[in-house]
Amino acid sequence: MTFDGLLFFPVTPCDEEERLDLEVFRRHVRQGVEAGCGAVFACCGTGEFPALSLRDYAACVAAAVEEAAGRVPVVAGTGYGTAMAVEFARAAEDGGASALLALPPYLVQAGQDGLRRHYEAIADGTRLPIILYQRDNAVFEPETVAALARHPGVIGFKDGYGDLGLMRRIIEAAPPEMLYFNGLPTAELSQPGYRDLGVVRYSSAVFCFLPGLALACYRALRDGRDDVANRLIEYRPLAGLRGEGPGYAVSLVKAGVRLRGLDVGPVRRPLSDPSPEHLDRLAALIDRGLALLEELERSPDPA
Repeated sequence: MTFDGLLFFPVTPCDEEERLDLEVFRRHVRQGVEAGCGAVFACCGTGEFPALSLRDYAACVAAAVEEAAGRVPVVAGTGYGTAMAVEFARAAEDGGASALLALPPYLVQAGQDGLRRHYEAIADGTRLPIILYQRDNAVFEPETVAALARHPGVIGFKDGYGDLGLMRRIIEAAPPEMLYFNGLPTAELSQPGYRDLGVVRYSSAVFCFLPGLALACYRALRDGRDDVANRLIEYRPLAGLRGEGPGYAVSLVKAGVRLRGLDVGPVRRPLSDPSPEHLDRLAALIDRGLALLEELERSPDPA
């Protein structure tokens, strides 16, 4: 698995009572695959992993695998404490997932030795390869990543922390075959810096509701056409809007999908949906994004 292409993190639809809407989830995943994503990361942060029961999680992973139909890999999130992380990992394995994204352990602030032993135990507990996810209470020293990378089940490292100096040291310490991912919110804004480190893979929340725009930006950044990319990311106020409410990194994405015509329902507790004012601003950003894409398509030299 090389994970070529833009990475798609689908939302997990539900009704007003927070009951899983699996048919809408299938449609959402199918639309993303047909739009041209490079991989589906199901039931991860954007997919509200911490709010899902094991039953709903297993159903979503299996559905994502069916909808992807081998066209792209399906990566499932896993997390909590070690025992539960292994339990979710095995459910993902049973559902046909290609790999796991290991989210930070629940609640505790662990030392480097504890982090290493936690992720090694997950890797020992499943046949699926694992991508480490650095963020929040899971910030790794380069030596820890190098040690974990020696485990045959650990294949990648996703950075949601944003310290490029630390990222450089991690890349220098780990084996060359390790896969790296930019996982910062609105990753398009930081991708030039990650690209300079050789990190070409990134996830795009915008892909959930403006896939054409996200893919055009991805191609421009991949090809070094930063002038085109800078035109396309004039929707950068999304990054500022995400900082105006707790949990907006998830709830704004879900709201964006709803605004584009797919009723994926509200965010699950303890998150809250955006305020009416913020929804209006999001709608304006989506309109601006669609206009940017139209401008690009009319350009004599499209990306």
